[in-house]
Amino acid sequence: MADTYGSRDANRFEVNKVQYYTLVDAKTGLITVKSPTVAGNVAGSNADRTVGTIPATGANKGKFQYLAGNTTTEENAYFTKPENTKTLKNQAEITANKAQQKEGLSAAASNTRTKELLNNGKATTSAGITTGTVSSIEQDLGKEQGGTRNKFSTILQYPENLQIAKQDVIKFNMVKYSPKTFNTGDSKSLSPFNERRGITNKNIIGVVTLPIPGGISDGMSVEWGSDTMDIIKANLADIANAAIGGGGGAGADAANTKASAISANAGPIKEAVRSYFVEAATGTNNLLSRTRGAVLNPNMELLFNGPQLRPFSFTFKLSPRSKKEAESVRSIIRFFKQGMSPIRTESNLFLKAPHTFQIQYLHKKEEHKFINKIKECALQSFVVNYTPEGNYATFTDGAMVSYEIQMQFQELEPIFNDDYGNAANNTDTEIGF
Repeated sequence: MADTYGSRDANRFEVNKVQYYTLVDAKTGLITVKSPTVAGNVAGSNADRTVGTIPATGANKGKFQYLAGNTTTEENAYFTKPENTKTLKNQAEITANKAQQKEGLSAAASNTRTKELLNNGKATTSAGITTGTVSSIEQDLGKEQGGTRNKFSTILQYPENLQIAKQDVIKFNMVKYSPKTFNTGDSKSLSPFNERRGITNKNIIGVVTLPIPGGISDGMSVEWGSDTMDIIKANLADIANAAIGGGGGAGADAANTKASAISANAGPIKEAVRSYFVEAATGTNNLLSRTRGAVLNPNMELLFNGPQLRPFSFTFKLSPRSKKEAESVRSIIRFFKQGMSPIRTESNLFLKAPHTFQIQYLHKKEEHKFINKIKECALQSFVVNYTPEGNYATFTDGAMVSYEIQMQFQELEPIFNDDYGNAANNTDTEIGF
């Protein structure tokens, strides 16, 4: 576990056009407030100006302490106000939570530990956590079986002479699966979860590049379903909605309005209501249909039920033409098979999620604008046919003369309208997702 939570680039905030960030001592809970000396130019927090501190213990516990020669008069006046000191503590809490979650601590555990650290100067054992350690579950999840592979150092491609800069290719980036964390820091958002981490060169485990195969496609689908609500249920729901939203008075007003409508249609309504309650009392159905050859208007509609996750299938035929190419094909098959396999913890108590994949169509090394994009995917199925030509045949070293691999992926998250990113009336420059 790190000695200090936070960095000069984590959770910056601005006051009177001056940028600041907070650091938290992982052992004492001391909050240090810093300001970048030259934003984006001077590397490292040691070069930045220390504006002040907020101790977690002692006589000045929870109070902003200025630093002579560093803190301006305006900053001291601003940060010593209780409401602004509280803002600094909130920033420090967000910083510490994010740092601990990156180290593998759960959102709930990091939140508990941070609050104890900032309020008491140390984390107690009340949540199964002690200073400098994480809970036993987090410890176990952080230790994987020997032989677990989290890095493929060689960038793999087929065929050997694939011209990535000149031809269209499909690229598979393997990344370590990252579950979503609870949103504990943004008070303005009702979303219970933070966004999944972005994919960068730093968290890519390995890369395979292949020619784009034939038969590529994508299919968008959302779930809609028919639903009904007859007149009696609709009016009861309307009265209940008014009562819950506006109190008993609003509910009474809504009931009076419905009563007036019933009076205007007394005959048919009376018959319908009587049939409705007779059916409820006797457990029978379709009384009106049996006796009158009619039913209450069901007001049937097709209603939106939710999004669906997109699947993607790919089939590649790999026929090596040299020893080096045969070795590359072998490594490519190993890459996908090992990457999609669950990960055992050292104790064998838990199985962690397999690695996931970012799939990109590239045109001259740039993202293809005339083929769909794909979100981060799980590899659900990987099938290898070692004799796609119908006969068993090998080279002298045992390598098969041809392989056929079939892959079935599914996106981790659905596609949303805002994922496309184009505002109204803007020119469409790509197909998008």
